[in-house]
Amino acid sequence: MTTVLVDYESGNLHSAEKAFQRMAAEGGHGGVIVSADPEVVAQADRIVLPGDGAFPACRRGLQAIDGLEEAIVEAVENRAVPFLGICVGMQMLTGWGREYEDVEGFGWIPGEVVRITPSDTSLKVPHMGWNDLVLDTNHPVLDGVQTGDHAYFVHSYQMHVTDPSHLLAHVDYGGSITAIVGRDNVVGMQFHPEKSQSAGLRMISNFLGWRP
Repeated sequence: MTTVLVDYESGNLHSAEKAFQRMAAEGGHGGVIVSADPEVVAQADRIVLPGDGAFPACRRGLQAIDGLEEAIVEAVENRAVPFLGICVGMQMLTGWGREYEDVEGFGWIPGEVVRITPSDTSLKVPHMGWNDLVLDTNHPVLDGVQTGDHAYFVHSYQMHVTDPSHLLAHVDYGGSITAIVGRDNVVGMQFHPEKSQSAGLRMISNFLGWRP
């Protein structure tokens, strides 16, 4: 079994690679590789799509690699390969990103990505640092994770889901901020699980063992 972290030059994947490799080794979940090769992605048993930066830049960066997005879509939609989006990788699961301009996402989790607007104007944007997860919907990737567990966030935009059943967890930051979404063989985390200590590593391990 092989898990592929998709490298499309959107952020440093070193810490994510190490965290996924560690949890794969501990759980006997096969190998973890970083690749931008569409053929490698097409053969993956699990796909992880990270993302740092702005939604439009990430979408265009992914589309700039010939055949890469098509390989991801075929794997997720036709082979039902388990898929994890992280940070902007999660945001790209939705229908539309509204950051600077309207850019279409994968459309797997209906909704849109909009700027965070806390009700408390003293709260700064970007939403940066540790926050407590509030679990909304049971999911195998959340096995052993509890409300109150911490996760590490760095973002100025958040996903609003159309269907509340797709919201797995949120945090409070002058209002509800989407933290985890999921549907079928797709899950997304707005925070960085590789930087979220024991709770994040637990979710990585759960994803690697998840069989939708």
